[in-house]
Amino acid sequence: MIIVDTNIITYLFIEGEHTANAEKALRKDRDWAAPLLWRSEFRNVLSFYIRQKHLAFDRAAKLMNEAMYLLSDNEYDVSSLEVLRLSDLSGCSAYDCEFIALAKDLGVLLITSDKNILKAFPDHTVSLNVYVK
Repeated sequence: MIIVDTNIITYLFIEGEHTANAEKALRKDRDWAAPLLWRSEFRNVLSFYIRQKHLAFDRAAKLMNEAMYLLSDNEYDVSSLEVLRLSDLSGCSAYDCEFIALAKDLGVLLITSDKNILKAFPDHTVSLNVYVK
């Protein structure tokens, strides 16, 4: 199992320069997990793409359903106290610290492309590019 942040989920479902690496990550470990927050963040990404006319509503709805299916049974609530503690210690956002809190709680790595998270939590993270090599 790996924890993936919303960027990695987005890379997998919305074609772009990082999609190939997200697909490699999925082939390497199909057991992806995330805090429940990922849903709101991914919906926000999809709504942005709809507003910018890069995705049709029906396509965005289909991508949301596919992502929810991928992460079904691997969505977790995290401790608010732990998220606040991690944010205070690192200076990272509470949103980012939800993913770290889950990785620490489950004893697995967070796969991310976020440089601030990678720098603040090197023992609990690995970059997507390094993970797929």
